[in-house]
Amino acid sequence: MFQQDLSPVGGSLGLSALCAAVPLVTLFVLLGGLRLKAWVAGLISLGVALVIAIALFEMPVGQALLAGTEGAAFGFFPILWIVINAIWVYNLTVASGHFDVLRRSFEKVSPDQRIQAIIIAFCFGALLEALAGFGTPVAITVVMLMALGFQPIKAAAVALIANTAPVAFGALATPIVTLASVTSGVSDDPRLNVDTLGGMVGRQTPILAVIVPLVLVFVVDGKRGVRQMWLPSIVCGVAFALAQFVAANYISVPLADILAALVAAAAVVGLLRVWQPAHELTAADIEAETAAEDGGRAPSTRRQPSGISTSVTSSTGRGAATTTSDAATQDSRADVVRAYAPYVVIIVIFSITNIPAVKEFLAQKPFTFAFAWPGLEVLNTAGDPVSTTTFTFNWLPAAGTLMILAGLITMVVLKLSPAKAFKTYLETYVELKSAIITVMAVLALAYVMNLSGQTGSLGAWLAGAGAAFAIISPILGWIGVAVTGSDTSANALFGALQVQTAVEAGLDPVLMAAANTSGGVLGKMVSPQNLAIAAAAVGMAGREGDIFRKVIGWSLGLLFLMCVIVGLQATPVLSWMVPGS
Repeated sequence: MFQQDLSPVGGSLGLSALCAAVPLVTLFVLLGGLRLKAWVAGLISLGVALVIAIALFEMPVGQALLAGTEGAAFGFFPILWIVINAIWVYNLTVASGHFDVLRRSFEKVSPDQRIQAIIIAFCFGALLEALAGFGTPVAITVVMLMALGFQPIKAAAVALIANTAPVAFGALATPIVTLASVTSGVSDDPRLNVDTLGGMVGRQTPILAVIVPLVLVFVVDGKRGVRQMWLPSIVCGVAFALAQFVAANYISVPLADILAALVAAAAVVGLLRVWQPAHELTAADIEAETAAEDGGRAPSTRRQPSGISTSVTSSTGRGAATTTSDAATQDSRADVVRAYAPYVVIIVIFSITNIPAVKEFLAQKPFTFAFAWPGLEVLNTAGDPVSTTTFTFNWLPAAGTLMILAGLITMVVLKLSPAKAFKTYLETYVELKSAIITVMAVLALAYVMNLSGQTGSLGAWLAGAGAAFAIISPILGWIGVAVTGSDTSANALFGALQVQTAVEAGLDPVLMAAANTSGGVLGKMVSPQNLAIAAAAVGMAGREGDIFRKVIGWSLGLLFLMCVIVGLQATPVLSWMVPGS
């Protein structure tokens, strides 16, 4: 048995926290500085975390290794289980040819890549985040953007940046449900429940939602994009923000992202019926501009995702000729319905399984098991067992299993043979092999840091800022998500600490708990597991560092904004925004 000590290095919390930060610094330096492949950086950083846990935090070797195995297992189930099966559903549409139909349907809304970034990466991505979360929207939208002619690194950056504002309410508000469960016993404040915490988050992340579409058009087309596309960007952002705020505070926290995504998409489509940009930026324009920048050489072939090369290559093409031919293709209404069917099936399945009675039924045996990870015995600093040593195996209600069910229905709807569907499933694993290693390594790293006390030491040191902690609070959430790739995990990690610190510093516990979630969403785009998923999806496995450098500035910039927002909400300037304050 091992009991955590947050100040094991020389009895100093500051020195211990400095040592605890080494695995994180190692990970980001290897990834962004030395440009190592994400799976290599993840494994090396895991090794560093193990050494520090054993040598400095005095965790027994066996306990440290068991912590790593539980983290790796959690990385595969439920996280990779969701991502792999979600991409399989997508790959079924590619194998049947219906993905091209879906893409042409989106193109008919607008051939402009800036509009496509808003509708697909932001609106459609938010819908996928609401239903599944855990990397699913990045995995699917990044390849959709590629198929529409986006350059690989730009498609990855757009998909990652778009996956911010919706994250807090992802997977039907799982991060907020988790936050409520870990904070309710820490303070006697009756507001620490799903509705109030969701309402508070719904008064923070909508501010990000207004800005993110503008960021997307800037990433796609620079200052020209912002100048020409500020109107649809603002319309989309404001529509999403208002819907998310209203849903989170007055309708339903779990449905916040679903309603916001649908309202935002409808607002953009409605605007395009009465307004069109003076100039449309198409895939052919991007090719021509790239060729001109390269000195007039012919456009180079875009690198395609390994598991879906045939369909994507045919749909992206190499210039205006393919685009013109593609635009002339007329799809039947039946084909269009089939193309949208997989996503309708996903929505229906997830909606049914989240009906309270159904959800409660599936949470029981034999559909859900919870068991102590064999041999792993860890106590926190107070001498109580750490909850993360209990592994929950919800094999049937897991989002990944529901994705398999959706895939089987999709197989029938798209008229694919079982043999073809099974072959596609195996190809999906091969396609994501490096991402699988990365995610399991990073989650193993997170569990070693969490259970050895390294993460707690870092958090406790930051919490020593007192009243100034209001400004620092979102950074804790950012660190948690950057390491684990999950806002849910970050809330489980730091939620209780946020409330404890708030009580000691005289800050509002609801505000600090919500800040963990809202700050965390901005760490999603730099999480190694999300970077690995995006890189694998666009055929850039091993070049995660390039994508990291493309998005890190936006992640830190938006984090700074969130720190300012939370800091002001902790003062009379914006304290009126805190429910029940």
